[in-house]
Amino acid sequence: MKQAKQSKSARIKTDEFVAYCRATKNLSDKTVAAYKQDLNDFDKYVQRTGKADVMLYVGEMMESGRKTSTVKRHIATLTQYYKYLYKNNKPANPMLEWEFKLKTEKVLPRTITVNEVKRLLAALYKAKNRAKTPFAQFEAARDLAMIDLLCSTGIRIGEAAALTYDDVNLQSRIVLIHGKGKKERLIYLSCAETVNNLRQWLKIRVKLRTTHNFVFVNRAWRPISIHGIEDIFAKYRRAAHINCNATPHYLRHTFATNLLANGSDLRSVQEILGHSNVAVTERYTEVTATRKIKVLKKYNYRNALLNEPSEYLTSD
Repeated sequence: MKQAKQSKSARIKTDEFVAYCRATKNLSDKTVAAYKQDLNDFDKYVQRTGKADVMLYVGEMMESGRKTSTVKRHIATLTQYYKYLYKNNKPANPMLEWEFKLKTEKVLPRTITVNEVKRLLAALYKAKNRAKTPFAQFEAARDLAMIDLLCSTGIRIGEAAALTYDDVNLQSRIVLIHGKGKKERLIYLSCAETVNNLRQWLKIRVKLRTTHNFVFVNRAWRPISIHGIEDIFAKYRRAAHINCNATPHYLRHTFATNLLANGSDLRSVQEILGHSNVAVTERYTEVTATRKIKVLKKYNYRNALLNEPSEYLTSD
């Protein structure tokens, strides 16, 4: 009986905290949903153990084999949760008692080759040229404009799905992107072909009678979802016979990696991608370094000189 009472007192106030986040913090719906999921997981642990012991909870997550990045996210959620409780005269903040030092696994961004991007775009143009019916032309024009935009700007698929008419100015080639944390940034469409594909799609789009002004729509003319974009990408990935594991996010990684490989500075790439922390952008420098190593190993003329007879070598 005493254990049940303790468990009840330890109940995590998930809904209360989520409502607070929505009302006072400039967080995206995805971030709020992540907070809610993490707290629900912690609440299940509290129900099972009868106490909100953060240290034991983190230890259990580590022992269960969860990724370090996942554990860090849970810790960040609990830190915000207990700060909220402390501000509202609730129990002391246990997150202040410990410092969690977790080693993060280094995962390089996954990309596709420039040749694979060419094949992907070729598959899109082929579908557009073959489209005969109005519906097929609608889908082909949308798919080409949408995926070309992802290739040309490196924006996230959620950002592409959120685009409205008001965000696009084809005359100046400027697009307003609504990024993570409700942060906004401007992107310049440097590729004339991308601008033309987007213009052709918008000519079709404006004729559709909808109650919204989102740029990309599904076959029911509703705003397209990120899952819808993923399905469309998978369709053309198969048609182009490129990396079978590739997702639309590979296009973002490919875009960033090639910007840096071609000489762009890190700060500019950070701003274009909408990264709040330059450390996130720095991951792409490691990818370009890896590519340079492969190129040098394969093409550096000096490598072939290793087998030259020593008598031909002279020294100063």
